[in-house]
Amino acid sequence: MLTHKPVVFLVDDDPAILKALPRALKRHGLDVQAFESAREFLEVYDKEPGCLILDLSMPDMTGLELQRELIRLEIEIPIIFITGHGGVSESVQALRAGAIDFLEKPFLPEVLLQRIDEAITQDLKVRTHSLQQDKIRSRFARLTERERDVFRLLVAGREIPSSKEMARTLGISHRTVEHHRSRMLEKTKTKSVSELRALAKEVGVEADGTE
Repeated sequence: MLTHKPVVFLVDDDPAILKALPRALKRHGLDVQAFESAREFLEVYDKEPGCLILDLSMPDMTGLELQRELIRLEIEIPIIFITGHGGVSESVQALRAGAIDFLEKPFLPEVLLQRIDEAITQDLKVRTHSLQQDKIRSRFARLTERERDVFRLLVAGREIPSSKEMARTLGISHRTVEHHRSRMLEKTKTKSVSELRALAKEVGVEADGTE
């Protein structure tokens, strides 16, 4: 469950923007943190939920360079670019890399607020899905070594092997295999082997039990 309130992060080297925009956004009930450089933001940001309002043209590290750095660091945060003199090429690059929008200054406040709402909604959706995936992976992590042996045989091939076939492979009785299979389905909260295989594929758990 997500417990932190979303934050709107603003990165812009324009003192006027850094002063006026946070004040306007806070009037609409938004939490805002402002930074005058991309590097200052990188030093502080700790993957909190929210979105990033990012100026395109800044010294030292531009908005596009920060976007690329976040991608390299595998940090997912929705980005809304703002610029006073952006070109088509820059906007295409930003949007292709996953930005929510590319707004030219001066922009309408209601447009920015709508994009912020869309960005935060997207971020929360992604984070909720990620938490659900982690929860499912933790179920597979609870399997014992013998249950993992049975799991590997069940998901390795296209056909689902019988308990007797797995018993011969593992050198144990088919009743023991059925016991491990039953416990495995219980721990992963699945009702059938087909559901187990689909769930393992969905969260990226391989036949060897790794992600």
